Amino acid sequence: MGEPAHGQSTDAAVAARPETTTPRPAGVPVSVWRVLSAALVCGSAVLLFAVHVRPVGYVPLLVGVALAWAVDRVLGADLMIIAAGMGIVSTIPLGADLSDAGMVRFTIALALAVVVPFVLSRHVLGDDVIRFPWRTGKRWTRTQWVYLVSVVGVAYLLLPFYFLSSGAYQNWPTVVTGDEVARLFVGVNAVGTWDELFFICTVFALLRRHFGLRTANVLQATVFVSFLWELGYREWGPLLTIPFALIQGFTFSLTKSLTYVLVVHLLFDALVFMVLVHAHTPELFDIFVTAPARP
Repeated sequence: MGEPAHGQSTDAAVAARPETTTPRPAGVPVSVWRVLSAALVCGSAVLLFAVHVRPVGYVPLLVGVALAWAVDRVLGADLMIIAAGMGIVSTIPLGADLSDAGMVRFTIALALAVVVPFVLSRHVLGDDVIRFPWRTGKRWTRTQWVYLVSVVGVAYLLLPFYFLSSGAYQNWPTVVTGDEVARLFVGVNAVGTWDELFFICTVFALLRRHFGLRTANVLQATVFVSFLWELGYREWGPLLTIPFALIQGFTFSLTKSLTYVLVVHLLFDALVFMVLVHAHTPELFDIFVTAPARP
């Protein structure tokens, strides 16, 4: 693989669960089968969430887990945990829904998608891979503070043009009343927080146990971006969400701080919230210089 897998030599849990392999076709390196199995699991997100082909989308998900078990049982167990979380998320429609029933569905499904993998990893398999590092004991550097400011600046310039020129804002419910605006605020921030708990602290962390940074990051971004597509970031949204997902994974690998990547995400989402409100009610948050003129 070229790069060392995260925690490969220090994770006591791996030692407690030694790698077990079964015979493979001659001439095919084990690394190929490992990457293929993970690609099948993570790639199934495109079918499950982006293309929304169910139950066909579950086929590569299950095949990937089975292949991983045949090659490396530790990888198989971790991909099974990822698959469990993805499966739970796939039980509900992910289009933005601010109704009481919709918000309850999101709360239950997304909470279970974080809790179930954590319980399986920590309490069933006895691992300590899935963590939520709120406090690292380190002060943020000047570079980190500058990056936060740059995130706000980039989001301020790009998001109004994206949502309004593409019409993607229509993928979210119309928000006019104070209650609707409040629900949107809660929903955007809750889902943004969940994104980091699941895609970064769960999916990315489990993948980093077995793969180098670049491979694990591309795999988690595949799941992340597919989810965001169904949520509403369509049209040319992936031009924004793909680099965002990759940068979030890379940032977490550098800082080891959930707090930092969450602050980055919520600052970005604050602009998302304001743009969506402005798109539906132009007199509110009328502060965006890149917002296209509307008739």
